[in-house]
Amino acid sequence: MRTVKVEPPAEIGVHEGLSFALFLPAAQASATVVVLHGAGSCKESHFDFARACRADGLAALCFDMRGHGASEGALDHRAVADVAAMAGLARSRAGVGAVALRGSSMGGYMALVAAAAAGARAVVAICPASAAGLARGLREQRFEFRADAERLGALLAEHDELRAAEELRASLLLLHAEGDEIVPVEHSRALHVAAAGSRLVAVLGGHHRSVQHDPELQALSIRFIRETVAG
Repeated sequence: MRTVKVEPPAEIGVHEGLSFALFLPAAQASATVVVLHGAGSCKESHFDFARACRADGLAALCFDMRGHGASEGALDHRAVADVAAMAGLARSRAGVGAVALRGSSMGGYMALVAAAAAGARAVVAICPASAAGLARGLREQRFEFRADAERLGALLAEHDELRAAEELRASLLLLHAEGDEIVPVEHSRALHVAAAGSRLVAVLGGHHRSVQHDPELQALSIRFIRETVAG
């Protein structure tokens, strides 16, 4: 039996109360990807994608949003600024200015509404949640993460993802499973219409979490980022 050891992240740390893990390629990275997890998830759930980025010459930074994993505090009105802070950290650590955002579910929503603040050149949104759906889940207390309901609710009311898509200056790739039982694929279709020049890949069947870990779709995301950001 042969034991295979997976190379760990280049750096694990805390920045402004946010726990992060940074993956760096062997040579100079051509771009950096900031990876945003979904509601109730954590950075470790996306290490598979970060390793795939590293193998393809991209740096990747995964972090726990507030109220999740090892990060401090509760998820609140600082969420968009936190994404921008992580993008800044990624640029500094990787030594490259080109940044993309890749988010799943709630992370997809955050990637869309934080793209401008983060200075992102590309966004990959996987089964992105809506502000309305997140606000409803918050009111109904369906989320298990720590949240400041009042301040997070205010952020959701202020940042509409369809308006963000209309105003998006970054390239956008939308990935959605048609069998998604939580966020209907029609939501990504509406975002695709709103964002001029965007690309939508709707996958037959699947469920809310199937797309984010599909190796073929991860490779598609990396090619999209490399071609539109690393150029």
